[in-house]
Amino acid sequence: MNDRILIFDTTLRDGEQALLASLTIKEKLQIAVALERLGVDIIEAGFPVSSPGDFKSVQEIARNIKNATVCGLARSLYEDIDACGESLKVADHFRIHTFIATSDIHVNTKLRKSQADVLEMAVKAVKRARRYTDDVEFSCEDAGRTDMDYLCRMVESAITAGATTINIPDTVGYTIPSEFGGIIQTLFNRVPNIDKAVVSVHCHNDLGLAVANSLAAVQQGARQIECTVNGLGERAGNCSLEEVAMILQTRHAILGFDTGINSHEISRTSKLISQLCNMPVQGNKAIVGANAFSHSSGIHQDGVLKSKETYEIMTPESVGISTGHLNMTSRSGRHVIQHRMQELGYMSHDYDLETLYSSFLALADKKGQIFDYDLEALVFFDQQKHQEAYYSLIYLHANSGVNIIPSATIQVQIGDKLETSTAVGNGPVNAAYNAVIAATGIKGLEIVDFKLDSKGEGSDALAQVSVVVEYNGRRFNGIGLATDIVESGVKALIYVLNNTHMADQIDQHKQLKGNKVVKISNKP
Repeated sequence: MNDRILIFDTTLRDGEQALLASLTIKEKLQIAVALERLGVDIIEAGFPVSSPGDFKSVQEIARNIKNATVCGLARSLYEDIDACGESLKVADHFRIHTFIATSDIHVNTKLRKSQADVLEMAVKAVKRARRYTDDVEFSCEDAGRTDMDYLCRMVESAITAGATTINIPDTVGYTIPSEFGGIIQTLFNRVPNIDKAVVSVHCHNDLGLAVANSLAAVQQGARQIECTVNGLGERAGNCSLEEVAMILQTRHAILGFDTGINSHEISRTSKLISQLCNMPVQGNKAIVGANAFSHSSGIHQDGVLKSKETYEIMTPESVGISTGHLNMTSRSGRHVIQHRMQELGYMSHDYDLETLYSSFLALADKKGQIFDYDLEALVFFDQQKHQEAYYSLIYLHANSGVNIIPSATIQVQIGDKLETSTAVGNGPVNAAYNAVIAATGIKGLEIVDFKLDSKGEGSDALAQVSVVVEYNGRRFNGIGLATDIVESGVKALIYVLNNTHMADQIDQHKQLKGNKVVKISNKP
């Protein structure tokens, strides 16, 4: 399998670190399922020691994912490694990924230890991880700026200790392709036991070279690429999964490498993660941007009409973007909706037809013609509904206009109680938010971000509101969708309230057996 490149996805770990608000357990599991369907080999689900919520989310992902290896991150500390082992042990097979900084600037400034001490910590960490699993990955943080002699000693020692994957990160996105490829080549030439482990690379995009550096490393012998959907990640982001996958597929004749990625799932996975993470994809983003397969120039349009190959090196369909059109109105039947969903790449088990059809009819009555983006938005938001939501919006009425004070009356189901409240504000959304907060009695909520986006075209487009709320020192993201802006905004806030309620429940029960980290001997 020398031509097989493993895809290690770290959207849920490195990608989530860059978000304005944390994802809920349900959202993380939804992303993990999408990544499994996309065909990634390893899913880095999180950093279990960092919080009870992260521990539980990694545990839930490990329990539910069957066709990919689930991985947890750990510093080279026993507490971190034990947390990984305990959260992941519900899976039949899992990976522990432990790391330590190796560059002089990190060792001297951040760790304030000697190179010998750091090497000893790395060896002990790998051996500790091997107590839980024989699938252990070790990373040399900031390898791109690490002294080559020391890097070779570190890699050799980690493999001897039991690491089966060695990751070489360009943590700060500093290297250029020839330089980074040279680091990989040197490791293969100088580390005597390098053949005992898979060499991986984890490149950041600070200089826009993450994908190029990853490909240069693969050409020198690396066989695992660590990446994220939409290039999410710290600072300028990580190597983009969709870009490396389609480069390897489109240029297979030259590069000669394969992945297990199902490219037809790329667009759908990108949209899902963009929505859940509240991170829009730029229009000209390669592969998944809204303009990636658009042609504006008259010369280009003429060429594409004659032959798509004149300006398209891959088809939209190859990444799951449908080019078909079908008029859908309130007179359309279920079979039309089901057919259109199939055309969009959705399987019957990806959505509930009756629920979708009911939502479709309600929306069609409001705006007339329904388009593909409407259907996908309805599926997405139906999937986000909490099965046992603690808070539910029952009634909303808002008033605003010229020379009147905006006001709103809302009724909210809170557990088994109904609460009604009326409030004023500096606008209808603000008034509705004040009414929701008054009805629920929740204190300490602070809206730190509010975004309104149009999902579709024209004045009857769906309004999507994304809010970020700070509560008890943590940030939560909420999303709402409706043809009415005020309704969409209130739905987003209700979404947040359910997330905060769930977080409170986890915190209150973090000492239960399922969330405890069971310690083993501290002896190495």
